Formats: sequence, C-alpha cells, structure tokens
Amino acid sequence: MSYWQHESAIVDAGAQLGEGTKVWHFAHISAGARIGERCALGQGVYVGNDVLIGNNVRVQNNVSVYDAVTLEDDVFCGPSMVFTNVYNPRAAVARKNEYRRTLVKQGATLGANCTIVCGHEIGRYAFVGAGAVVQKDLPDFALVVGVPAKRIGWMSRFGEKLSFDARGFAQCPHTGDRYELQGEVCRLVEEGNLS
Repeated sequence: MSYWQHESAIVDAGAQLGEGTKVWHFAHISAGARIGERCALGQGVYVGNDVLIGNNVRVQNNVSVYDAVTLEDDVFCGPSMVFTNVYNPRAAVARKNEYRRTLVKQGATLGANCTIVCGHEIGRYAFVGAGAVVQKDLPDFALVVGVPAKRIGWMSRFGEKLSFDARGFAQCPHTGDRYELQGEVCRLVEEGNLS
C-alpha cells in the first residue's frame, strides 16, 4: 500500500489512492474515487464514487466531496466547506441523474465553511473567502467573499492580494510572478519562483 490510512478510516475496495496520500481519522473513501499523490484527507472527510482528486490536494476536516466533483492539483478545501451536486434536492424525489458537475481548477483555495453550488467552475488559483456562497463560475485568480460571493480583487499563485498599477500590471513580491489585468481577465504573464 503506497498510501497511509488511520485505523479508523474506511477505504473501500477499488478506490485508487496515490503514493504518499494520507487518510485521517473517520474518513470514508468510496470504491470509485480516484485520488492522486501526496494528498491529505482530514478527519471526517467523505469522498464519493464519481470523484477525481489530483495531486497535492488538501481536504480539511469535515468536508464531503460528493459525486460529480473534480479537484485538480494543489487545491485546498478548508474545514467544513460544502460541495453540492443537485441544484434542487428533495428527499422524496430521486435526482441522481441530474447531478451537475463541479470543477475546481489547479491551485484554487476554498475557504472554511464556504459553499460551492453545483454546476460551476472555479478558476485556477481562485480564492474563495471563508463562509462565501459561490453561485457562478469564477475566473482564474479571482478573490471572492460574501453571500452571494462577489469578486473583490485578484490573488497571486502564492496567495497574496494583487495591486495593479495604472497600466494593469502587478507583481507578486514573494515569487516575482507578473500579472496583467484586462477588463475582467487576470493573466499570469511571467512566472517567478513559487517554491
């Protein structure tokens, strides 16, 4: 076994977990789940069958990653944040054939207690503040907060709020990354050193 699991965790037969992944107390990984390398799945985490998780993903305590959710590499899911997969659930109405897919792209951060309403795409390195409710697609590097979530700025790959000059350029002081803002699109135009 190339991954580690706590003795109280359940990893169903058939689940695929990559090298160096850790599954902590009382977590449950369903049989169809595919999880990459060097991931950390915290206490009380649930991962459904139709879930794909990339490499180096952190899923903090008490998060359920339901069917139809994909997390790309380096995604951070804060404690008790919520995914949904049905837009209009009813206990008496079966809607498993109506799941809406959610894609969280590389490097995105989903803050503690935020909610991602199903059927949306969270852009690369987007940053969702604690407690926010996301009801629409988010562009790359967007910083959003509130209910419903509204964009209040842009974040670097390092996780720092960007300040753009009059020409629409910003530089991350930690990495040297350079960004360009054109309208509602923030682009990484020159990579520095992220490590």
